[in-house]
Amino acid sequence: MNEVEILERPVDRFADVLPAHGIDRFTEDIRIAAGRLEGHTLWHVNSTAEGGGVAEMLQSILGYLTACDLPVRWLVIDGNEDFFTVTKRIHHLLHGRPGDEGPLGEKEREIYESALAGEVPALLEHVRAGDSVILHDPQTLGLAPALAAIGAHVVWSCHIGADDPNDNTRKAWKFLARYTDTTSYQVFSRRQYGWENLDSSRIAVIPPCIDAFSAKNQQLDDGIVAAILDAAGLVVDRKVRSEPVYVGRDGQLGRVSRRATMIEDEPVPTHAPLVVQVSRWDPLKDHAGVMNGFAEHGPADDDSHLVLAGPDPASVTDDPEGAQSLAELKAARDALPDAIRRRVHLACLPMADVDENAAIVNALQRRADIVVQKSLAEGFGLTVAEAMWKARPVVGSRVGGIQDQIESEVSGVLVDPEDLAQFGSALRDLLHDRAGAAAMGKRAHERVASEYLAPGHLARYLEIVGRASG
Repeated sequence: MNEVEILERPVDRFADVLPAHGIDRFTEDIRIAAGRLEGHTLWHVNSTAEGGGVAEMLQSILGYLTACDLPVRWLVIDGNEDFFTVTKRIHHLLHGRPGDEGPLGEKEREIYESALAGEVPALLEHVRAGDSVILHDPQTLGLAPALAAIGAHVVWSCHIGADDPNDNTRKAWKFLARYTDTTSYQVFSRRQYGWENLDSSRIAVIPPCIDAFSAKNQQLDDGIVAAILDAAGLVVDRKVRSEPVYVGRDGQLGRVSRRATMIEDEPVPTHAPLVVQVSRWDPLKDHAGVMNGFAEHGPADDDSHLVLAGPDPASVTDDPEGAQSLAELKAARDALPDAIRRRVHLACLPMADVDENAAIVNALQRRADIVVQKSLAEGFGLTVAEAMWKARPVVGSRVGGIQDQIESEVSGVLVDPEDLAQFGSALRDLLHDRAGAAAMGKRAHERVASEYLAPGHLARYLEIVGRASG
């Protein structure tokens, strides 16, 4: 069990992106929450401090609460390889997918509960009766009984699910059901993800959000974008004049110095039209489908390039499949015809510094002509909201939370994730109609500003915590 430092972030920075009444309302929500928590702490518990949407979101948004003197802390569980194999299996099943097709029986329950039982003593050194605890995703849900037993108020937040539940989904529900019984509320990122046999009065729906001012989303001018991508080895630019800098979580100026590990025949040309997907190396992100759709149905000219970017697999401790998924993708890329393969680039981004990684992703998305997220299943897809905030036209799958974010043909384009021809056609249309793509990007930015920023998201969670502790 490890505690993650939360760096304060001033709320008044939202004055430029939210109306005055929005800031006032958030401040009042904080005041009410502080009264309810008086003498107690609000804890967030998840399975990794970096890599993946939940960790990135917590890194960004919890600082707004601590800056308002709300007693908030963040803990990360440890876990062994067997534990994360089981939780990854649950992850796939909740999405309705068979995953590795392994069992989810008593042996797996023993692995799951034994690993979490080892975390309980350290957890209870921190959490006290009357505290509120938000447990994130299946990896931490098994801690709920021990927390409830000492009088903590437990909320479980599940960021994943299936649009249409099936036998796989219900298999995961059955495995996890006994732990939800000891939680006060269950929060899902979409209403469709709420389980059939849960008490509907204890279910809340709260979509994730982005932090507009984090290193991943802060404004960068074109010169800095080019400098960061050159420094990271993603897009070589011999005429760079700017410095590869960004503002970190501590408010200090950071500099990109670490390089991505590139799998490519030759570097991305400086001014090439760029299609980009940024995500974990996870089969559900369908990198191979993106690559094949681009290769077989995308722009026929030799100018456009595709960059598939993700974290260094060794750095993501709760995803044992990452290295295997990347190896399979590399093999598929190697099999492409030479003319196509030279336009397809795989990038493993450095993760030694979270803010540096975020700044590289920010620059890559801002450099992109099109950002894609062609997932086969997706709880929300923070990369979609991030790209929309940067006014990029986004092509996303008509699945999960992606279809909640994008109004198709208005603030982005939704496609059938299995239809590679439709996907390729969307890429061609956006690259050929630059004015239309720019207008779509502008509408995308406006949608995120109104629906998916931190104050509204945090206020919804504080309301649920208030109900659970009341």
